[in-house]
Amino acid sequence: MSSWNLHSKSTASPVSDAEWAARVELAAAYRIFAHLGWSEIIYNHLSVRVPGEPDCMLINPFGLTYDEVCASNLVKTNSKADALNGQWPPNVGGITSHWALHDNIADAHCVMHVHTTAGVAVACHPDGLLLNSIHACQLQNLIAYHDFEGVTTRPDEGVRIAASIQDKPALIMRNHGLLTWGDTVARAFTTMWLLNRACEVQLAALSMGTMLPVSQEVRRRCADVSFHFNKDYGAGQDLFDAMVRKIDKIDPSYRT
Repeated sequence: MSSWNLHSKSTASPVSDAEWAARVELAAAYRIFAHLGWSEIIYNHLSVRVPGEPDCMLINPFGLTYDEVCASNLVKTNSKADALNGQWPPNVGGITSHWALHDNIADAHCVMHVHTTAGVAVACHPDGLLLNSIHACQLQNLIAYHDFEGVTTRPDEGVRIAASIQDKPALIMRNHGLLTWGDTVARAFTTMWLLNRACEVQLAALSMGTMLPVSQEVRRRCADVSFHFNKDYGAGQDLFDAMVRKIDKIDPSYRT
């Protein structure tokens, strides 16, 4: 590990401007997740499709912490888990689930998966996410569920995950964690932020015994005006950009 040059641009083939931009944006997302405490040391994964190369995606090199990820050390891989830029191996579990979504959902440009304490706790709750907070209400009709099958390493489960999601941008993986996808990195991020916040609030509220119910009509109004999904308000881009500015102030090395 200590011999790795974490910031060298080393690929098996030239990197296009579009791919480099995607690398920088994804690396920023990893640093944001680290800053928010959403990482699982070296586990879990965020991925994006490689622009212009539908059979390839970018994902974190297995073994690095999220605050070590930068644009140049992201792994370019295909559905067979081949590391195409020849430096570090990807996480096979990440490819199993992420590739299935990139391959089966037309708009799944970015896929994000976490094991936050609140997310796993709600995933273990028999009722899943209760739509009884301002955060959760905005997710009405946007959440899917997938039953636990153990550690996700079998390609056939990836197909079942995609089938469980259908067209929902947020997935609660029972007994496991949270997953979101979006047609942009920003959209996947803002969905994850909202989903995780809803889980945090539920965890806190249930520690006091129960949650006040919210009517279907109020839930619908919350979802209809949510800044997180409304294109008139950037559909999450403003939120993601704000976090990128924060990370740039802390440590811009992810751009290298």
